[in-house]
Amino acid sequence: MILIDAIYINNSGGKVLLDYLIECVEKTEIQIHYLLDNRIINNHPKIKKTNNITYCSAGLLARHKFYKIHCESFSKVLCFGNLPPTVRINSVVLTYFHQPLFIEIPKSINFVNKFKISVKMQIIYLIKKNTDKWLVQSNNVKIGLCEKYNLENKSISLLPFYPPLPTDNKILRIKNKFIYISNVGVHKNHKRLIEGFCNFFDKFQVGELGLTVNSKADVEIALIESAQKKGYPIINYGFINREELVKIYNSSEYLVFPSLAESFGLGLVEAIESGCNVIGADLPYTYEICEPSITFDPMSVKDIQSAFEQAINQKINPTIKKVNNKIEKLIKLLK
Repeated sequence: MILIDAIYINNSGGKVLLDYLIECVEKTEIQIHYLLDNRIINNHPKIKKTNNITYCSAGLLARHKFYKIHCESFSKVLCFGNLPPTVRINSVVLTYFHQPLFIEIPKSINFVNKFKISVKMQIIYLIKKNTDKWLVQSNNVKIGLCEKYNLENKSISLLPFYPPLPTDNKILRIKNKFIYISNVGVHKNHKRLIEGFCNFFDKFQVGELGLTVNSKADVEIALIESAQKKGYPIINYGFINREELVKIYNSSEYLVFPSLAESFGLGLVEAIESGCNVIGADLPYTYEICEPSITFDPMSVKDIQSAFEQAINQKINPTIKKVNNKIEKLIKLLK
């Protein structure tokens, strides 16, 4: 039996990938035991009765106890949350690493968050020997993982995967509609994006910015509501399902992506496949995914404003996607 350990995945892009992985695995004859976060009970794709599920809290101790009990239970293990098992087990272990913050912490992150991330990085360093293979979504992350944790290049495989989104040609694409499809995080850079857009709108009085900020993000919600009260055309869609996401992508002209750190950037792929052009941060993760139409310095509000101006004033090249979905290779590794 194969274990898929996704105990640390419960929202955002990681949850989208987990749901897609479950959907694909459940179509095979592979016998699976899932270790899942108890916050996603009844909130994931249907799992066959012949497969097993264990739900528990997303804590280091609970996970450690599970592995101590099941150290001889599985032929293969896929850890889908950056961390290998806390103990060496009698299985082939694959660890899918997709958190760039555990490689390099952006300077703009505050002290408390830096400390929390540093602790997690130390844990990874201590348990790195408990995995046989690392899987990553981009070559940039592969290089960073090698250097940060002193790993051999041959121990890391490049294996990006993502769920395809359908397109809807019946939806009218709105000129000068900009979107940023992303959850909220210390590195997602919403504040500079909003300020840059407002400065741009002050100058040209055109455009619309769509965001997907959930209601619990107090700081970002306050920024959005303050801008809206001043008359800026910023729409917050909040948390949206995949069906609504298709409509938003297909009605937008540009995806603006100012994140300071990404292992992959699922929103970039989805936007390109939906016909949007990308205005992306001038950072390695952007170029791993595509040849963007416009780039900017994500630390500069002025440069973000300038990127909006280029979009409406200059003839730009269409964005070109550079990655492919390798879900079949991932499934093959589990057999």
